[in-house]
Amino acid sequence: MHAELRIHLDAFVASAEESSFSAGARKLGLTPAAVSKSVARLEAGLGVRLFQRSTRSLSLTAEGERLYREVRLAWTEISEALTGLKQGAGKPAGTLKVSMALAVGRNYFVPMLDEFLRRYPDIVPDLYFDNRQVDLIAEGFDVAIGGGIDLTEGLIARELARVRVVLAASPAYLEQHPKPKSPTDLSRHRCLLRRSLSTGRLVPWTLRNDAGREITASVRPVMVLDDPEAIARAAACGMGVAMLPMPHAAPLLESGELQRVLPDWYAETKPLSIYYSSRKLVPAKTKVFVDYIVEAFRASGHAARFWS
Repeated sequence: MHAELRIHLDAFVASAEESSFSAGARKLGLTPAAVSKSVARLEAGLGVRLFQRSTRSLSLTAEGERLYREVRLAWTEISEALTGLKQGAGKPAGTLKVSMALAVGRNYFVPMLDEFLRRYPDIVPDLYFDNRQVDLIAEGFDVAIGGGIDLTEGLIARELARVRVVLAASPAYLEQHPKPKSPTDLSRHRCLLRRSLSTGRLVPWTLRNDAGREITASVRPVMVLDDPEAIARAAACGMGVAMLPMPHAAPLLESGELQRVLPDWYAETKPLSIYYSSRKLVPAKTKVFVDYIVEAFRASGHAARFWS
């Protein structure tokens, strides 16, 4: 491959991924002027404009979108292959773009990465924290960790844990309000409801027990939030009863800031999983990261905590 063309394509792909010449330059370890010049030379060679430029923004043109869509995955694999040859055949190396849910990522997965960084010093995890469900392939992520990502064609999911959703409130709240004895009693309580990020609707409190009964509780919202960590904090402050996934509830239950309400009743949300592309050539950096997270999570004991 012509060295100059590789430099131009590197500049184009990095700028498209970051929507910025400056951010693309930081990613490549170059100056913004050098990246902008490389893209301009690529445009001149192709005879098309790839970016719309303004003083405040950088966006792909229709031709740029088409080129980015068609070359991104192939170019990533070529770059990784060249990096592998340069640093040692098959040696895991390079930037690893990872999406994680906010609190789950911070509290459970970031602490696992110290040993990973020691094992694989040539891999640089680039972590993005977001509660929304990302489009792993379209947004260029190598790996995503979360629950409920649609398994479209081209994705693989490895389950890390089943996740139970429980009812909880603070000791102070439960001192001031009679503890519910059945799901129907929840209608008399102040409840903290969650709004779905994907639909904008309130998430219903559909509960089940081990005997197989299921009921959708009628609840009165005192506040609506779209972040489970914020709901957990509001409940710990005594604002009402919350329905919380165990990854968010467990630390507060263990510290005594929250207590279980109706412990025989619960819900189940989608499993916590690690997702990655199933394309034929899985980069070494992705493979070792996925295997490491699965191993470290199994050893952590979190799977049992999330279903207790």
